[in-house]
Formats: sequence, C-alpha cells, structure tokens
Amino acid sequence: MFEDQNRNRPILEDQNRINEFVEYNGQRDRVCDFTEQSDGNLREAVVPQGASVRAIYDHAYYWPHFTAIPAAADEDVMIFTISKLTGHAGSRIGWAFVKDEDVYQKMQNYIEEAELGISREAQLRALKLMKTILHADGREIFEYAHKKMSDRWQKLSDIVSLSKRFSIQEVPSLFCNFFEKVRGPSPAYAWFKCERNEDKNCTAVLRAANIIGRAGSRFSVEDRYVRLSLLKSDDDFNLLLLRLDKLVNQDDDGKHYMKIS
Repeated sequence: MFEDQNRNRPILEDQNRINEFVEYNGQRDRVCDFTEQSDGNLREAVVPQGASVRAIYDHAYYWPHFTAIPAAADEDVMIFTISKLTGHAGSRIGWAFVKDEDVYQKMQNYIEEAELGISREAQLRALKLMKTILHADGREIFEYAHKKMSDRWQKLSDIVSLSKRFSIQEVPSLFCNFFEKVRGPSPAYAWFKCERNEDKNCTAVLRAANIIGRAGSRFSVEDRYVRLSLLKSDDDFNLLLLRLDKLVNQDDDGKHYMKIS
C-alpha cells in the first residue's frame, strides 16, 4: 500500500484503511497491494515497518517515458515488466530485483511450481528486444517514447482545459535523473473526472460520446472518475481527441473545429 505524493487526484479507499487490516503473525505471509494507477505520480510505502515486512514495489511504469526518475530504485522487492518498456505485452516477460535471499527463494519456488518455468521462446524474444534497445546508447527508445507521451498529454490537457464540466489530474514537473533535467508530465493514463453533480456516472457520459474508459469503481474510487488510456495507436488517439473535443464543445455554436497534427 502506498501514499500518494500528489493530492490532486482521487485517493484509493483502501489506502485510508491499510492499518485496520494489516497484521503480521508468526511466519504467515501476507501481501497487501492496491490497483496500479499508472498516472505518473510517485508513491511511498505506508505499510508497518518490521523485521519480517517487505514492501513490494510495482515498477511496471517506472520508466522515464512515463514518469520522472528521481533516483535509482532501491527497494526490498522491485517488479518490472517488458510490456510497458517496449510495448510487447504478449511476451508476458517480467523480472524482479529482490534483496532478501529467503524472499527470492520463495518467489523462485512459486514460479517453478505454479508456472512450470518460463517459456524459452518468450525469453529469447525479450533478449532480442533488450539487445536492440542497447544497440545504440540505450536512450533512443526513452527519448522517442517520452516525446510521444508528452505530446499526447499536452493535447489532451489543451482540450480539457477549455471545459468546466471535465478535468484531469495534475501531474507536476519533476527533475529526472535519467534525462538530467526537469521534465513535464507524460503519464500512460488520464484520470478523467466529471465535475457536475448530476454526472455521477462519468463512464455513461463518455460512452454517450463514443468514448470508452474504465470506471473509477474498478479502482476503488467513485464513478465520477474514468481512467482513459493514452497507450494507443496514433489513429486511435486522434479519434479520442476528436470525440473529446466534440464533447467539451457540444454546448457551443457547433463551429469549433480541432486541428490534429
């Protein structure tokens, strides 16, 4: 369970109840988690500290094209996936850095028993992808992807800023040690909020405009929020912008047109 450093977004219901149900008795293992938001905001663990407590950090989106990297990750257990690094989700390859050897052994035993190992074909594909990334200096993919995601966030922000009916989360600019400069937001997802009192089901509001998102209740927040994915093809993303632009301006005189570049 993690604490949000930016309060300008919905707080997960379970975050506020963490100390009510977390217990560590004897050798019994218990994992506490909450839904990954992927909104570009960084969080810190708020689980009780102790000799038998290990915080598990989901770093699926801890890449410089999605969020500023303030420092090298250095937690007890850190989980990564190639799907958000390169977009090859079908390979189903991930990896973890584990400090405690006993925890590592438990994880290793689980994978061997539950998954019967890892596909060699998937491992070879992941290896080829990593070699391709490192063929130059290893920065090109991050520079390209950051520019793409940053441009998308700016276009989305420009549309929503024209509206009093809708809003999206604020993501502050932060210094990134990878790029060695202050960089703006480039999250993978937008928390889209319907601000009107009568728009309690924001999913229905968007669906009426032919826009599909994931309801806030799937992430333990009210349905006034919808999570919109920015991880789309250019055609799909431009279509999203056009439909949002029409929704935002539907009370205008009908003569507002958006230019997609």
